[in-house]
Parts: sequence; C-alpha cells; structure tokens
Amino acid sequence: MSYHIDYKRINWLRKPRNLKLILTIQLSVILILIIIMTNCFKKPQEPIRIGISPWPGYEPMFLAREKGYFSEKDVKLIDYTSVTGQSRAFVNGAVDAAAMTLDVATKLRESGVDLRIVLVFDVSNGGDVILANPVYQTLKDLKNKKIGVETTSIGDYMISRALELSGMKLTDIKVVPLEISEHERAFKEKRVDAIVTYEPVKTKLIAYGANKIFDSSQIPGEIVDVLVVRTDYLKKGDKQLISLLNGWFKALGALTTDSLNSIRFMAAREQISDKEFILSLEGLTIPNMQSNIMQLGGANPGLLAPARHLERIMYEKKLIEGRVDLVKLFDASFIERLTK
Repeated sequence: MSYHIDYKRINWLRKPRNLKLILTIQLSVILILIIIMTNCFKKPQEPIRIGISPWPGYEPMFLAREKGYFSEKDVKLIDYTSVTGQSRAFVNGAVDAAAMTLDVATKLRESGVDLRIVLVFDVSNGGDVILANPVYQTLKDLKNKKIGVETTSIGDYMISRALELSGMKLTDIKVVPLEISEHERAFKEKRVDAIVTYEPVKTKLIAYGANKIFDSSQIPGEIVDVLVVRTDYLKKGDKQLISLLNGWFKALGALTTDSLNSIRFMAAREQISDKEFILSLEGLTIPNMQSNIMQLGGANPGLLAPARHLERIMYEKKLIEGRVDLVKLFDASFIERLTK
C-alpha cells in the first residue's frame, strides 16, 4: 500500500499567516461552544422580591398577580404584617423592593441604605388617622394620655405633625410603641387612649366607635406611598421590574374595566366590606403612568419639593439625625420605558 503526500498542503499549513488563521478559527469555534454551554446552564434570573404590608393603596399589586398581569417567575409578592417588618427585611436584603411611605424611605436613605423610588402608589388624603376613645374630642384632650404609635413607620411623622398643629409637644403625651398588627386589639382592650393608624384598621375601629381627631387630609401631600428598590438590584433586574410596573398600571386599568370584581377581590384581602374598601380609596389619590413620570422624572421631579419639605420637618423633629440628599432618590426611567 502506498500513500500520497500532499507537499503543497503541508507547505501551506507551515506558513505563519495561514497557521495563525487556522488557530483563530479554532479559538472562535471554542469560544462559541463555551458561550452556548454557558447559556444552557446559566441560572435563570430570580424574581424581584417585594415586601408589602396591609394598605388599600398597595392592593392593585395583588390584583395584578391575581389577573396574571405579571408572571410569578418575574415578581414575588411577600406579605408582612407591618411596615416595621418589611422595612427590616428590606434593610437586611431579604427583599429587593418594598412598599412604604416617603418618610420611611427618607429614614432608610439617611441611615445609609442605597435605594431608589421607582413608583408612586398613592398620596394619602385622609387614609392615615389618629383615632381616640369617644370621650376625647381633640388632640389637646389627650394630654398625658397613652397614644399607640408604630414608631418605625408613618406613625412617628403623623403624631409629630398633629402635635405641632395643635400647639403641643411629644412630651405632652405618652407614646406606646405598637405595630399595626396590634392596633385594633390594643384599642379595644383600652391599653391606649388613642392610636395613630391606617386602613384597614381605621375602618374597623371607626365602626367600633372610635372618634377621628386628626387625619392626613390636614397635612396634604405629606403622606406619600412609594415603591423603593435596592440600587444594586436595579443593575440586574430591569426585566423583572418592568414586568412589575406594567402589571401595576394594568391593574389600575382593571379598576375601571372590571371594577366590581376588582373591588371584591381587594376588599376580601383587606378583610373589610366592598363598601368600606371603596370608602378607603376615597382617602387616596392614585397617580397614573404619566403622573408618575412627572412626579419622579426630569431635572425637577414633582415629588422633590414635597420630599424636601418632609425631610426638613423630620430633621427639625429629630426623626432623622442628618440631612438627606434627595436629588438622586427618584428614578422614572423604568416607567418611561413602558411608554415606548
């Protein structure tokens, strides 16, 4: 048996330029294979984890999940019994985002938590209240009395502003720290003479006979509910966040197109009647997509001035220890992407 040696082919391979070409092609093929294999075994992006506590203004988020407006592969809603619990989870990194009031977000930012506000849920216009035993008609009647306050949430701010407007000081009352899950029972058992609370407890206690002596309509524009997201998550979870925001605005649409079923679902979750839930929504202003962009976007976001007013009062009342740079706190870019 004889073999034919192709000297021309060997000489072609021996040329440095041709040898380099072959090695380049081989390396390219190897890289392509590595990329393909990496994508095949790449761990899917985890859903964005959102901490939420009871409040009518947050309920469209659960309505969006119920109606399938976002996938549970993209969004995971985690129930907490109080703002205190969900705020702690947010700080510890147990959740990527959380629903909270602007004052709580300001507190967290002042304490060093790197976060951004990407959505305005609502503005409270009577939804947050101070309720008292019927024998007390005004806040001044509560001097030296016990008032239940969720001190790590909006309660701190509400009682400070109410006292200020009544010409009183914090030392004029006895603050009893209570989480929202304890409010109804503590009031009914008369462990407190009054309580700083919000829905759905507000509706239940008013039905029980509590007397409303102050509400957020007396400090218009100061109680704002927002969605905060950890800044480190924004760099990796834009798909999940877009899915969440898209679902939110679709749910707001459902309040018009399928209002009866939507109200019934959300009222059941808040454990109040349909009528009571509708009344609770009357104490809120819920901004649409365009309004959100105006509140959070541009060189001078609409929410910036109210936030500065809020931050100044919090500093003066010693609810925060230092001033907060609010300019970079707002981010409308994700909502703006929905409009394109």
